[in-house]
Amino acid sequence: MVDKDVLLAKISAAKKHLTRLQRLPVGSFRVFSEDLNTQDIALFNLQLAVQNCIDIASHIISTQGLPAPGSTNEMFYCLEENGYIDRPLCEKMVKAVGLRNLIVHEYGKLDLERIYGILDNDVRDLDAFLKAVIQKFNL
Repeated sequence: MVDKDVLLAKISAAKKHLTRLQRLPVGSFRVFSEDLNTQDIALFNLQLAVQNCIDIASHIISTQGLPAPGSTNEMFYCLEENGYIDRPLCEKMVKAVGLRNLIVHEYGKLDLERIYGILDNDVRDLDAFLKAVIQKFNL
């Protein structure tokens, strides 16, 4: 059985980071691309928001007795296969994990236009995941 306090704490932490992202004075892409501090704040909060979603997925999987996934991406496929999230949201979360990996491991130069677009649109996907968890577990 899931520990609702754990889920609520992780959801609260993720929402804090999403709020920071929404309040970030990003401005135009040109301004964003030239402001290293804003980029760092954005990347840090994106990383932590995604990490909290990963932690939520891990908690659900471990407490619900679901099969252990072989990778972080597979956590979201596991949730989708077991009816916790739908396929489109699963795919978006897998992409979010990929972005988190790029940020954390610095596999290559980050595409600032992509990051800017994520700030403008795709952080809503993380919020949709949080809402799905809240609904599924009546939090």
